[in-house]
Amino acid sequence: MSTKHWTTLNMPTLLGKTILVTGGNSGLGFESVKAFAEKGANVILACRNLEKGENAKTKILDIDVKGSIEVLELDLMDLASVKSFANNIKSKYKQLDILLNNAGIMATPYFTTKDGFEAQLGTNHLGHFALTGLLLDLIKSTPNSRVVNVSSMAHKSGLMDFNDLMFENERVFKTFKAYGQSKLANLLFTYELQRYFEKNKINSIAVAAHPGGSNTSLASHLEKKWYFKILSPLLRGIMQSAAKGALPQIRASVDASVKGAEYYGPDGFNEVFGYPVLVESTPASHSLEDAKKLWELSEKLTGVSYN
Repeated sequence: MSTKHWTTLNMPTLLGKTILVTGGNSGLGFESVKAFAEKGANVILACRNLEKGENAKTKILDIDVKGSIEVLELDLMDLASVKSFANNIKSKYKQLDILLNNAGIMATPYFTTKDGFEAQLGTNHLGHFALTGLLLDLIKSTPNSRVVNVSSMAHKSGLMDFNDLMFENERVFKTFKAYGQSKLANLLFTYELQRYFEKNKINSIAVAAHPGGSNTSLASHLEKKWYFKILSPLLRGIMQSAAKGALPQIRASVDASVKGAEYYGPDGFNEVFGYPVLVESTPASHSLEDAKKLWELSEKLTGVSYN
């Protein structure tokens, strides 16, 4: 089958595979869990709200999928929750074929996680960095495993400010600046993780993806803004569905042709919409210096070492 317009029809069977999706109860995560379960995978749906997770599971299983879904609680804003969750996974599962770090928040007001991190960096990057590190033994012991991180077009405006990574001065906090930084961090982490795998001869790959402009609830924090109320009807009219937006991360997770350190996004105008293809990220995302610095700082902040 042609992969010019890659869709879920191009997915291989996933029978016998174990896949973990963070933020799997809604939006891109929900569509990813659904696609994986339809192809026979054993899917771990991780989310903060168990009730919402169980509701998502029920909706998917009503389709009569071939795979299974287990809902487990995970709060990426709380490192204690991340550690507890990882221990639970390691006690229950002997393999982890795909870790899809999908969960994220966008354009939130300034607030901090339970561990004192600026919320967007704490959730989008540090929580996933800690989770990946804590599951590393399981990932390493699963041949041909993958870690897939979900970034965004917003990484293009991202800047790693290591002098004020957490925007500790609330008076100068800019929500989209913080979001862009967190999405740039996703890519720096992905590329450095791939180098880590190669250096240590680990049979795993690290890949990234972005959804373009997709109609999800990610921008819910903006709904009360005057400009959002004006632009929302227009934007929702041109944005693609969550199912279409999830295709890049699904392809990055399961396509046999995917290689380490690749980045997938839509093939349409400015990568806003379309079918998933290999795309380019900014030169800043390939900074070896920033990647190393972010990695070392992430280990220090989270207390999770990859050694």
